[in-house]
Amino acid sequence: MRHLKAADYLRTPWKNGGGSTLEVCRDQGTGLDGFGWRLSIADIAEGGPFSTFAGYERVITVLEGAGMVLEVDTVSSGPLRAYQPFAFSGASQVTCSLIDGPVRDFNLIYAPERYQAQLRWLNPAAFENLAESASTRVLFAAEADVQVETNGNTLILARHDCLLLDHAQVRFSGHCALIELLPR
Repeated sequence: MRHLKAADYLRTPWKNGGGSTLEVCRDQGTGLDGFGWRLSIADIAEGGPFSTFAGYERVITVLEGAGMVLEVDTVSSGPLRAYQPFAFSGASQVTCSLIDGPVRDFNLIYAPERYQAQLRWLNPAAFENLAESASTRVLFAAEADVQVETNGNTLILARHDCLLLDHAQVRFSGHCALIELLPR
């Protein structure tokens, strides 16, 4: 298990130059090339085009703000509100419209020929158990003070911290996303 602290995330420019992203973690590579999967947080201050990532799939979730609407290859996503994952092809032409002011979002980008991936939001109301798994798992804390128990130890995650989980069984409480990545 590896604890990644939000305070340590590196800011990187968007591919299209329209803003910047906090890179949470990735499997390999540097810059915007060579990775099999990547997690990031972006602040969107105004509407406009998204960067393209041909050869990748994307899952985006609003974390903060009133929400956004994406036009993906001329088809509207409809309103995307907090904690509603939305998947689309990285090769798509995407334009963002903000519903009522800036948003912060959480992004999973992955190469489908290298990984099978899933991002889901877990119940914040009570402890949940995560069973052992052969996949790479990342637990992302959407709020402060998420409590995680594993191997008899307790860890408190700050807002937007992550845990790269090994194959141990984990219990946690708090509002979290679980990202599971299974190599093909």
